[in-house]
This record gives sequence, structure tokens and C-alpha cells, in this order.
Amino acid sequence: LAAAMDACGYDVTREFYINDAGNQIEKFGLSLEARYLQIFKGEDAVEFPEDGYHGEDIKERAQQYADVHGDSLLNVSEQERRQALVDFALPKNIEKLRTDLEKYRIVYDVWFPESTLHQSGAVKAVVDDLTKRGLTYEKDGAVWYKATEFGGEKDEVLIRANGNPTYFTADIAYHKNKFADRHFDRVINVWGADHHGHVARLKGAMDAIGLDGSKLDVVLMQLVRLMKDGQPYRMSKRSGRAVTLTDLLDDVPIDAARFFFNMREPNATFDFDLDLAVQQSSENPVYYVQYAHARICSVLKLVLAEGLTEEGIKNADLGLLITPEERELCRALGQLPDEIVAAAKYYDPARMTRYAMEVAALYHKFYQNCRVKCEDSAVCAARAALCRATATVLENTLAMLKITAPEVM
Repeated sequence: LAAAMDACGYDVTREFYINDAGNQIEKFGLSLEARYLQIFKGEDAVEFPEDGYHGEDIKERAQQYADVHGDSLLNVSEQERRQALVDFALPKNIEKLRTDLEKYRIVYDVWFPESTLHQSGAVKAVVDDLTKRGLTYEKDGAVWYKATEFGGEKDEVLIRANGNPTYFTADIAYHKNKFADRHFDRVINVWGADHHGHVARLKGAMDAIGLDGSKLDVVLMQLVRLMKDGQPYRMSKRSGRAVTLTDLLDDVPIDAARFFFNMREPNATFDFDLDLAVQQSSENPVYYVQYAHARICSVLKLVLAEGLTEEGIKNADLGLLITPEERELCRALGQLPDEIVAAAKYYDPARMTRYAMEVAALYHKFYQNCRVKCEDSAVCAARAALCRATATVLENTLAMLKITAPEVM
């Protein structure tokens, strides 16, 4: 989506919000503590929290800490132990996340830690602002926001009875930071579909603090189901309850993963076919598109070797492209700018994947019905020019998707 907007001329910042505060970090600390204590006291002697994080990375980080610092945390307070383990493990997990995403060709401009909002006083400032506007009240020891006055289904807790702010409060502060402090004209969040109930109340909260909630858009993503041999598939239990992107990339080429994940609208559920993703056949959509590009490179190499020149291709008479296959392909190539604009406008980058498949299909059809290397040198030059234009369109489309356009397959 950001690539489509870049191509349309928008000034786009890609940002990752790090949830390094609140309940998740408390749970992270509890999980690390349990694994650390199990190293020295045995797994049976230390109960693991039922809702803790079961991933292998928790065990790894606890072991790494023990390897460096030994049993130094056995005789300190629980709070000190958990804090030390979190301070040790969290930067390593974030760095691994960054590395894993870069392997998948995702590079964020900004990594924004939630903790900075608490440290800077931005979270408290939001509560004070809403209170000044008469939009809060106290009940059961907690501070509540009158969300129903701004489109919410029910009022929301801002500060729990124990004095800790909720995620919702931090979210308001975070979006205020984007709109009021950093002056973004539009903010697009990509969330899991299970957060759909949060959309209206956050947009309403923007209106409540004097900002424009209509400038906040949320793209909701459905879950992906991995399939193998026609059945749901668990690739690995190494990560606990979830399959990670790095697990997937051990089995599936990056180009295939990127293409497959971008084949559906975000609000559509998606079955990721692991068998199809590794197939080298026309049934595999990414292979089909890449093969079209490689085939064009092969054709151009052949006609240039036979005496056609780059100058001849450049000055070809395109009026000679008169067959239905040639004209259909020409029309499709001309649609690239409109497709990019529509992908950005409707927040639907899957259009680009579908477009690449359409262009590839039309090229294969043209290739079957129109010989590029033919007796008529003028027709040969025109068809070579059409090949060159098709290769350029496929390269540009795949580049937006950060997928390679191979010259040989």
C-alpha cells in the first residue's frame, strides 16, 4: 500500500508501533522469569503462567541471560528480576523482528516505542485534556471517558483502579502524536480484524480531543490459514501457538510469499497453499508472472542476436500492431497508471498482483499467436517494442511488490 502511494507522489512514512508497555510486557516479564527460574530449579518446581508466552524465544532469552549472568537474579525481588530480564530480552526480540522483516523486504522508516508515550507524559496529557473538556468521570476507582458522546457503543476506561492507563489511552496519545505533533495529513493503520470494535471509538476520540477522526483510516486484515495437501497445516510448534513469518520463509521462497500474501483484499480470509507456492508451473501465479518476464528477455535476446538493433526497436512503427492479441496487450499496458492510482485510492494493493497476472496472461497469449521473429523486419521491430514495453510494465509492477523480475528461469 505504501509503495502504491509512493508511486502516486504521496510523501509516505512507514511506521512500526512497538508494544513495549502495559500488560504485554508484564506477561513477557512473567514468562521470562518462569523460564529463568526453571533453569536453576527444574521445570517441575516452577509453574509456568497459564496465559504466558509459550514461544521458544522465551526459553532462548532466559538461557542467554543465565549464560551471561548466571544465577544472579535468584535472590532479588520479583520486580527487579522481571525488569532485568525484560531489559535484556526486549531489545534482542525487537532486533530479531527488524532482521526478520528486512529478510522479507520490509523496511520501516520509524520504529515507535509505546513506552516513550508514557515516559514523556503524553498519556497523562491526553487524560488531562479529556478531563478539561468535561469528557471524563470516576467510577469504581477508575477514570472513564464518555465515549458514547463521540460515537462509541459504551464508555471506556482510561485509567484502571490500580492507576495504570489502558491501551486505549496510549492509543489516543499515539494518534495525537501523529496528527498534532508530527502533522501527518492522513494516518492509515493496519490492524487484525479482531480489533474492528476499536475503530469507531478511536476515531471518535480524535474528534473528542479536537482533531479530525475522519483522517484516520483503518485497514483490517483477516487471518491467514496455511494449507498443505488440501488440509490446514501446522508448519512448526517451535514458536508456541503461532507460525512465524521466518518459519514460513524456511519453506517458501520470499517472492512467492510476498505475491501470495498480496493476492487478496485485506478483509478477505486467505488460504495460503504451501504446495502451490513452491511449484514451478503456470499454476503458481508468481512463477507464471516471472516466467512471462523471463520469456520476454529470451525473445529480445534472440531478435537482437539476429540483427535487430535497439535503435530499430526504439523507432518501430507501432501502427503495425493490429492483431487482437497485440491490441489487447497494448491496452492492458496503458492501464498501469490507473491501476496504481486505484490501488492507493481504495487501499487495495492486491489490484497490482491481479494486474501483473493479467498482463502475463495477455503476453503468453500474444506469444502463442504472434511470432516476434518473423520475415517482415518492420513487424518484428514493432513486436519487439511491445515485448520491451511489457517487460518494463512487469518490472515496475513487481518492483512495487518488492518481487524480483528474473531474466532467466
